[in-house]
Amino acid sequence: MVTAIVLIEAERSAIARLGSALADVPGVAEAYSVTGEFDFVAILRVKDHEEIAEIVTTRLSQVPGIVKTRTHVAFKVYSKHDLEAMFSVGLEQVR
Repeated sequence: MVTAIVLIEAERSAIARLGSALADVPGVAEAYSVTGEFDFVAILRVKDHEEIAEIVTTRLSQVPGIVKTRTHVAFKVYSKHDLEAMFSVGLEQVR
Protein backbone atom coordinates (compact mmCIF):
# COMPACT_ATOMS: atom_id res chain seq x y z
CA MET A 1 0.00 0.00 0.00
CA VAL A 2 1.26 3.46 -0.92
CA THR A 3 0.14 6.61 0.90
CA ALA A 4 0.35 10.12 -0.48
CA ILE A 5 -0.56 13.44 1.07
CA VAL A 6 -1.95 15.97 -1.39
CA LEU A 7 -2.07 19.62 -0.32
CA ILE A 8 -4.77 21.48 -2.23
CA GLU A 9 -5.30 25.17 -2.85
CA ALA A 10 -8.89 25.95 -3.78
CA GLU A 11 -10.79 28.80 -5.37
CA ARG A 12 -12.53 30.72 -2.57
CA SER A 13 -15.92 30.15 -4.19
CA ALA A 14 -15.35 26.36 -4.20
CA ILE A 15 -14.29 25.83 -0.58
CA ALA A 16 -17.80 25.07 0.74
CA ARG A 17 -18.37 22.20 -1.71
CA LEU A 18 -14.85 20.95 -2.39
CA GLY A 19 -14.44 18.75 0.70
CA SER A 20 -17.31 16.46 -0.31
CA ALA A 21 -16.10 16.38 -3.90
CA LEU A 22 -12.60 15.34 -2.79
CA ALA A 23 -13.95 12.59 -0.54
CA ASP A 24 -15.87 11.18 -3.52
CA VAL A 25 -12.74 10.80 -5.69
CA PRO A 26 -11.77 7.11 -5.92
CA GLY A 27 -8.46 6.61 -4.14
CA VAL A 28 -8.96 9.46 -1.69
CA ALA A 29 -9.16 7.80 1.72
CA GLU A 30 -9.68 11.03 3.68
CA ALA A 31 -10.08 14.72 2.94
CA TYR A 32 -9.55 17.47 5.51
CA SER A 33 -10.23 21.19 5.40
CA VAL A 34 -7.23 22.91 6.99
CA THR A 35 -5.82 26.32 7.85
CA GLY A 36 -2.64 27.76 6.42
CA GLU A 37 -1.21 28.04 2.94
CA PHE A 38 -3.46 25.28 1.58
CA ASP A 39 -7.21 24.80 1.98
CA PHE A 40 -7.48 20.99 1.96
CA VAL A 41 -5.39 17.92 2.57
CA ALA A 42 -6.31 14.70 0.78
CA ILE A 43 -4.87 11.40 1.93
CA LEU A 44 -4.48 8.86 -0.86
CA ARG A 45 -4.08 5.16 -0.07
CA VAL A 46 -3.56 3.01 -3.15
CA LYS A 47 -1.77 -0.12 -4.41
CA ASP A 48 1.06 1.51 -6.34
CA HIS A 49 2.72 4.75 -7.41
CA GLU A 50 1.11 4.69 -10.84
CA GLU A 51 -2.28 4.98 -9.18
CA ILE A 52 -1.15 8.11 -7.33
CA ALA A 53 -0.10 9.66 -10.63
CA GLU A 54 -3.47 8.81 -12.17
CA ILE A 55 -5.45 10.24 -9.24
CA VAL A 56 -3.51 13.49 -9.05
CA THR A 57 -3.09 14.20 -12.76
CA THR A 58 -6.45 12.91 -13.98
CA ARG A 59 -9.09 12.59 -11.26
CA LEU A 60 -8.19 15.57 -9.09
CA SER A 61 -7.47 17.78 -12.08
CA GLN A 62 -11.10 17.29 -13.15
CA VAL A 63 -12.53 18.49 -9.83
CA PRO A 64 -13.76 22.06 -10.31
CA GLY A 65 -12.31 24.60 -7.91
CA ILE A 66 -8.82 23.18 -7.44
CA VAL A 67 -6.19 25.83 -8.18
CA LYS A 68 -2.98 24.02 -7.20
CA THR A 69 -1.82 20.75 -5.66
CA ARG A 70 1.38 19.66 -4.00
CA THR A 71 1.86 15.90 -3.58
CA HIS A 72 4.05 14.16 -1.00
CA VAL A 73 4.55 10.37 -1.13
CA ALA A 74 5.03 8.72 2.26
CA PHE A 75 7.97 6.37 2.83
CA LYS A 76 7.04 4.95 6.23
CA VAL A 77 4.23 5.30 8.71
CA TYR A 78 4.91 5.98 12.36
CA SER A 79 1.75 5.65 14.39
CA LYS A 80 1.42 4.79 18.04
CA HIS A 81 -2.22 3.93 17.37
CA ASP A 82 -1.30 1.35 14.70
CA LEU A 83 1.37 -0.21 16.93
CA GLU A 84 -1.01 -0.47 19.88
CA ALA A 85 -3.67 -2.09 17.69
CA MET A 86 -1.15 -4.58 16.31
CA PHE A 87 0.12 -5.54 19.74
CA SER A 88 -3.34 -5.74 21.27
CA VAL A 89 -4.39 -8.23 18.57
CA GLY A 90 -1.33 -10.36 19.38
CA LEU A 91 -2.06 -10.19 23.11
CA GLU A 92 -5.65 -11.26 22.58
CA GLN A 93 -4.50 -14.31 20.65
CA VAL A 94 -2.00 -15.27 23.37
CA ARG A 95 -4.58 -15.13 26.15
